[in-house]
Formats: sequence, C-alpha cells, structure tokens
Amino acid sequence: MIQLLTPTHWKDYELIDCGDFEKLERFGNIILIRPEPQAVWNKTLPASEWQRLHHIKFKGRSATSGEWLKKDPKTPDRWHIEYKNKEAAIKFRLGLTSFKHVGIFPEQAVNWDYISQNIKRFKTPDPKVLNLFAYTGGASLIARAAGADTTHVDSIKQVVTWANENQEISGLKDIRWVVEDALKFVKRELKRGKKYNGIILDPPAYGNGPNGEKWKLEDNITEMMRDVTQLLEPEEHFLILNTYSLGFSSVIVENLIKSSFPQVQNLEIGELYLQATAGPKLPLGVFGKFHKIKSN
Repeated sequence: MIQLLTPTHWKDYELIDCGDFEKLERFGNIILIRPEPQAVWNKTLPASEWQRLHHIKFKGRSATSGEWLKKDPKTPDRWHIEYKNKEAAIKFRLGLTSFKHVGIFPEQAVNWDYISQNIKRFKTPDPKVLNLFAYTGGASLIARAAGADTTHVDSIKQVVTWANENQEISGLKDIRWVVEDALKFVKRELKRGKKYNGIILDPPAYGNGPNGEKWKLEDNITEMMRDVTQLLEPEEHFLILNTYSLGFSSVIVENLIKSSFPQVQNLEIGELYLQATAGPKLPLGVFGKFHKIKSN
C-alpha cells in the first residue's frame, strides 16, 4: 500500500497556497513567495491576496541564483522557528540564501516523527543514528533530542556549520559533525566494522563531494543502499530513504530497499506532501522506511 503523508505537528510553518510554479508559505511570522516546479496547476487564492500577504519574494535570475525582494527593508534576513512533536522539540535558524532555500524542508517533519518515535521505542541504550546528506540537520537534531548518539554527514562545510548553529539554539550538544562525501564515509565505516541503529538518507538528484566526488542519484543509489544496509544493527534498527527527484517513484524506492535488504520488516513506502490551507496538496518527494524493534 502506497501511503500519502503530510506533517501534522507544525505550528511555525504553514503552506498557504501553491500554483503557477510558486508557493506562498509562512515560516514563523514571515511569509515568503518561492518558486515551486511541482506546482503546475493554477493558484487558488487571487494574485491580490498573494501580494497582500507576503513579506519577501524570491526572484530567480538563473538556475542556481536569484534575489530576495522585500516589501519592507526592515524584514530580517535571519530568524528562528521551532518544531515540536510528542517526543522532542528542536529549533532552526532560517536565512535567505543566494538560491531559493531558507535552511529547512518542512515536509521532512514526517520523517522526524518516525525517527523520534523509533528511538524512544528502542530497547538499545544510547542508540547510534547516522544522518547522510544531512543538510542543516533537522533529522540529526530530532535524533539527538530523542536520546540517540548521532553522527551528521554532509559534503558542504557551510551547511554543517549551519547545522551546528541549529544544535546550539536547540539546547543540544555532542552531535558528531563530519564534512565528507557520504559514500566514502559509509565505505570507511564498513571497514571499521561500525554498526548503527538508525540511518537516514535524503540524497540529492545531483551533488558534489568536498574533493570533487560526483553524486548522481540513479547511478549511485544502488551502491549506497547495498553499503548502508550492511551498517544496520541487525537486532534493532530503522532506515529512511527519502528522494526528491522528478520521475523517481515510491515503487523504485521499494525495489531498492527490498533488493538491498531482503530481510526487511515493517516496510512502508509512499509520497510526502504539504497540505495548503487554500486546498491543494503539494507533492515533495517519495520515501521508503522500515524498522525492527527488539522483542524482549
């Protein structure tokens, strides 16, 4: 059964409307207009309402850059928001980057809930969690806040620094920060005989490691899945594979997991989306996840 899941615990985030390749969204008390390639339908709210509500709009200049246009120049470039579920609470520093991103992917809250729920259910004391392609650390923060010994791996030093800042404002400590190509790190951990109770992968369609290593999702994901499943602690574990790549279906993710880990239990596959207050659902990637909890 393919699931359709959307976050249910957000208070500091709201997708207000989406359409005509844009989205209108609230982060805390600041409302942004950003490009959204998936929103191929018409907007629900009139253009006048979008214009009235927003504080800042991103205007793209090229495929990789653009500028933020503020209605009021006093609107800050950086601000904080909080995410809280039944198990943990974390905070993020958001910022207007040179591209359209602000430092968080709100739909990932669905996966954060799965992470914290499983960590709290584990019988293993101080379970070890590995977050690969970890960006600004939402999954790392929630794992640490739920009590896991957490390792955060990303190839870009600036976003690891950003994640560390999020750790500080969340009142957390002792996340292990690693700036490295994810595939190289996994192979080294295998050689060391390391094991993890939880592994999170949110790989990009394309990417580069710190030393020029090339990542292409369809070329490298099978090798990555074969390696990371060998890192899983056999008695008690969870794994999340999340992809945001146009044309990548949840059935592909299901096949990847089953071929890499034939003994999989409690497998769930599906699609993440954000529910706009105005009505539309915005699809934002597919996932596969599974867990095993000790019976005794």
